[in-house]
Amino acid sequence: MSVENHSPNAVNPWLAPVAAGPLNATVALPGSKSLTNRELVLSALATEPTLLTAPLHSRDSALMTDALRSLGANIDVLENGDFLITPGAVLGGAKIDCGLAGTVMRFVPPMSTLANGDVFFDGDAAARRRPMHTTVDSLRALGVRVEDAGTGSLPFTVKGTGIVRGGEVTIDASASSQFVSGLLLSAARFEQGLTLRHQGEHLPSLPHIEMTLDTLNKRGVKVSNPEPTVWRVEPGPISGGTIAIEPDLSNAGPFLAAAMVAGGSVTIPGWPEGTTQVGDEFDGILQQMGASIVRDERGLTITGNGEIHGITIDLSIGGELTPVIAALAALADSPTVISGVAHLRGHETDRLTALATEINRIGGICRETADGLEIDPSANLHGALWQSYEDHRMATAGAIIGLRLAGIQVEDIETTSKTMPDFANMWTKMLEAN
Repeated sequence: MSVENHSPNAVNPWLAPVAAGPLNATVALPGSKSLTNRELVLSALATEPTLLTAPLHSRDSALMTDALRSLGANIDVLENGDFLITPGAVLGGAKIDCGLAGTVMRFVPPMSTLANGDVFFDGDAAARRRPMHTTVDSLRALGVRVEDAGTGSLPFTVKGTGIVRGGEVTIDASASSQFVSGLLLSAARFEQGLTLRHQGEHLPSLPHIEMTLDTLNKRGVKVSNPEPTVWRVEPGPISGGTIAIEPDLSNAGPFLAAAMVAGGSVTIPGWPEGTTQVGDEFDGILQQMGASIVRDERGLTITGNGEIHGITIDLSIGGELTPVIAALAALADSPTVISGVAHLRGHETDRLTALATEINRIGGICRETADGLEIDPSANLHGALWQSYEDHRMATAGAIIGLRLAGIQVEDIETTSKTMPDFANMWTKMLEAN
């Protein structure tokens, strides 16, 4: 399958800086996108105001706040960047721009069923190619009318009546765990709550569902997981209060990888001792690839010597880690096999095809498999244009490789604004801290 990219910034690519020597940097990360957008939805559905401290400010979170405001929530951005959310009645008549945010296009439609009126959803051109039929079918299973012209994708209109009975629903969430999380987040507001069952070949990114259950539980919602792929949310109030957002551990990936490519050390302050974020898996994975990692009062510190070893790994628990691992694998001294990530074909772009295309473009050796990638060492790596496909993780993968390989030009570094608006500046400061 070919991957098309028509970025408006292709004429002005970003020359990825080459590391001049070992690193010695501390990189403070913005808040977690996954946690910020889950907590925003729950705050809009709560029975009292919520203060979210240290939330993410990015395109994805801005799309979410805009969507929730359109549906009736009042969201104030305080001087220190915190969000104060005062819930209101869910309103119809809204037009929701999902952009390319999977959390908006999968989390907000179930909430919109509580509106007494129509809610229209659309997004970027690439968003119209992302799988949405599971969301559309699940809302219909709840008795809600959805008009989608038979496409099972954006754009579509949810025709809410203000009341959702709830009950039992079976879905196939093989394409994304977000389909499960989206339904669970609003389920406490359904008259009978929700018993949700996944029936499909596999269930990707299970830690993201565990994150959703944890956020619900901390807000006083009664949730259970009676079987491995069955979840129950009881009807009842959702509390507010003050909730601190953890740093985004998935976005830590490029900076952790930098220490392995350039050598030296990078510290991420505020790394939580316990978390449901899948980015926590970088700790064990990168150690297998040759890094040394220490957790202490400073946070998490990774140290590398420039040597990178290949790995055989099933990343079904967190496919979003794949671009970082693939970028390191392109520079490794032995083969890498990544499996369990077929669902990445339905992300911002087909990430498997995109990664294979770009690694091969720079002289690497990368083959697509049915559910992943095989990457071999190459002595023929060279600088070239690294296309970003409007995908923030593709852009950061190019930056990682560019630390060692001169002449890597990332086609559109600004696409990182989806989750890290200041990425290019953070990257430069990391290198300058040496």
